[in-house]
Amino acid sequence: MKKGTAWRPTLNRGRARRERGDSVGFHANPLLTVALPAWRSKLMLFVLFAAFAALGGRVFYLMGGVSTGFLQRQGEARYARTLDIPATRGRITDRNGVVLASSVPARALWAIPDDVDATPEQLNALARALQLNVSELKRRLADEDRTFVYLRRQVDAEVADRIATMQLPGIHSTREFKRHYPEGATNAHVIGFTNVEDRGQEGIELAHERLLAGRAGSRRVIKDRLGRVVEDAWLREPLDGRDLALSIDNRIQYIAHAALKGALDKSRAKAGAAIVFDVKTGEVLALANLPSFDPNLRGKLAGDAIRNRVLTDTFEPGSTMKPFAIAAALEAGKIKPETRIQTAPGRLTIGNRTIGDAHPHGILTVEEVVAKSSNVGTAKIALDLPAQKLWDAYASVGFGQAPRLDFPGAVAGRLRPAKTWRPIEQATISYGHGVSVTLVQLARAYSVFASDGLLVPLTLLKSDGSATPVRAVSPQTAQSVRKMLEMAVGPEGTAPLARVPGYRVAGKTGTAYKIKNGQYVREYVASFVGFAPVSDPRIVVAVMIDEPAGAHYGGQVAAPVFAQITVNALRTLQVAPDAPVDTGREMVALRRTP
Repeated sequence: MKKGTAWRPTLNRGRARRERGDSVGFHANPLLTVALPAWRSKLMLFVLFAAFAALGGRVFYLMGGVSTGFLQRQGEARYARTLDIPATRGRITDRNGVVLASSVPARALWAIPDDVDATPEQLNALARALQLNVSELKRRLADEDRTFVYLRRQVDAEVADRIATMQLPGIHSTREFKRHYPEGATNAHVIGFTNVEDRGQEGIELAHERLLAGRAGSRRVIKDRLGRVVEDAWLREPLDGRDLALSIDNRIQYIAHAALKGALDKSRAKAGAAIVFDVKTGEVLALANLPSFDPNLRGKLAGDAIRNRVLTDTFEPGSTMKPFAIAAALEAGKIKPETRIQTAPGRLTIGNRTIGDAHPHGILTVEEVVAKSSNVGTAKIALDLPAQKLWDAYASVGFGQAPRLDFPGAVAGRLRPAKTWRPIEQATISYGHGVSVTLVQLARAYSVFASDGLLVPLTLLKSDGSATPVRAVSPQTAQSVRKMLEMAVGPEGTAPLARVPGYRVAGKTGTAYKIKNGQYVREYVASFVGFAPVSDPRIVVAVMIDEPAGAHYGGQVAAPVFAQITVNALRTLQVAPDAPVDTGREMVALRRTP
């Protein structure tokens, strides 16, 4: 069959109809005839009806009351807002009620980008008032899909009032608070600071965030189509934070800070730290660090200045560790204060290592070993003890353990297990090398000698003195070491510059190389720890000077700072003198008083 033959009869019939004059419909054209199943058209009709039914059902669902939550939320986003209202943060005061941190009124400037209508001149004026670049301001206002954007937080009230007089549509302000620190850098490392959300970031502000912060409130604001507020109601009122009284005495804090600053200027040291606490209660009266920072200027904070060196910086304590090795030997009955130790020729070889004294001394009593700070004498005494016994003595006064001060950043230092000690390490650890401590650990450990063998728990909060101390050594041992430490600041000791006019003092110097990248370097940490008055100890004072230039011994660099802080702190606390006053030294001390 040829192509087209099958439908040629159909064409012939159509021609016949036209010849007879019959009408032929357009649809009868065989070219338009499509052979489709009838069910397809019915299916399409059903789909169209189903789609219209779904749309109708959706309209009924949204508008007929079945579920209006979504549309209500979308509508409310255009006329109603819930504003968080911050609580007033609690004040921080010293033990005498002096305000160290408080919240002052401020404003948060914010905008609804879609509502902002301002000329270029007005935008320039707004940017200047907010201390922003015009480009940055325009960037924040460019996203008209956002219903809220902060322009600047914690703006002074007078600046916010000046912006309000511009009457710029879409620009609004909300009441908030910003933290103010009246004492600035003096108390910075104790108090810490808050962020732009007024949440604690460092120091007491962070440690007691929940107590100080309180609970924020909220308000519901409804506006009409012209932007006018037609309803303003509390959803939840803010609950203000609680005030906090610290153990810090702001007068003694200033004394410590000023004495430390003078010492760093004089010795051209890299950094320094000092801590003062009350032996009777364990309350920290001063905690000073340099370099410091002004917490009112958060934009200028630097990591090195923020470090609280009293609690976070570890160092080898040097000879300030010697009294604890002596105390351990006294407790074990290995020695007595009058026991004679041969330190000649000023060197001691252990294995293939040799340790030595700065100056050879010959035969010394145990008291003189401490007073003259003999490494050889201390090492011989320590090597006569089991290593575990010596480790237990250090651990009993808190070395190798983070102090429980409820303060962020306090570290544990380094005290390796006794079973890992070689003889040379046992010897060097006895005079403060091969072990690391923080200044707060060292200061607290000396409370054992100031309080007849009791280890006093420290606190940065004003207390009622109810904390229970823990016995670390016997009263007899503590009193014996106390006498040795008083000899150390005498004319024949290593720290005569630590003497205080009118008061008997006791303490010990420390000088140690620093470790950098695992190696000892010729840079030093000089320290001094002591207490006064010896007849009835009231305060412990510890000082650390990091990398002093020139003179670097603890007795030269740190001891004078101890003396300056101690004499002024005792007078501030009105502690009665317990020693005759040397008029000449009294005048020198007065001239040093800040």
